[in-house]
Amino acid sequence: MSLKTIARLAGVLALSAALAGCIDMTAEIDVQSETTGKATTTMTMGADFYPMIKQMADAGDDAATSSDAFCKDGGDVLTENADGSATCTSVKEGELATLTSEDGPNEDASFTVVSPGVVRVAFKTGEMSSQITQGEEQDAQTAAMMKAYFEGHTATIRIKGKRILDTNMTKLGDNGAEVVLKFTELLDGTAQLPPEYFAVVDTN
Repeated sequence: MSLKTIARLAGVLALSAALAGCIDMTAEIDVQSETTGKATTTMTMGADFYPMIKQMADAGDDAATSSDAFCKDGGDVLTENADGSATCTSVKEGELATLTSEDGPNEDASFTVVSPGVVRVAFKTGEMSSQITQGEEQDAQTAAMMKAYFEGHTATIRIKGKRILDTNMTKLGDNGAEVVLKFTELLDGTAQLPPEYFAVVDTN
């Protein structure tokens, strides 16, 4: 599930008056070679909200049972935690090209081989905010409701590999880089986003 998909989930559930918030998301790409990698998307829905979403799904509510709903994509693994929260994990591994397929966990990513064994991974940011309200006319009350649901929650984009040569993200030692985005800033349009987030990974 991509950041665009979680944004669509936010819009669908919040606009249907379901408590969709309390979600934190991490999308991680581990570049393993010039042609292969592993994409892992992890989402956590807090204990204040997950039981409500589960109850809606059990009752057959369309918003909670559609393919855009929480942990409903093929291959998603749901873990119900002891504190009442739930974690959804999606893993896809193989050719880099398959990690950007429409139903892949990182459909917003692109991969470019810049020299033998060196891969540039980029996430376009243009649709990250707009997807949250795509196709919907929101009044001030709805916008405020959605922002309140997502207050304090984040989406993290992380790129890993043998060695990071260049990036406009925060480096995590020599073999990783990440950026943490606040959902509320994506919702109200105040997030200061470059055209893309990128990291150049040396797999040699």
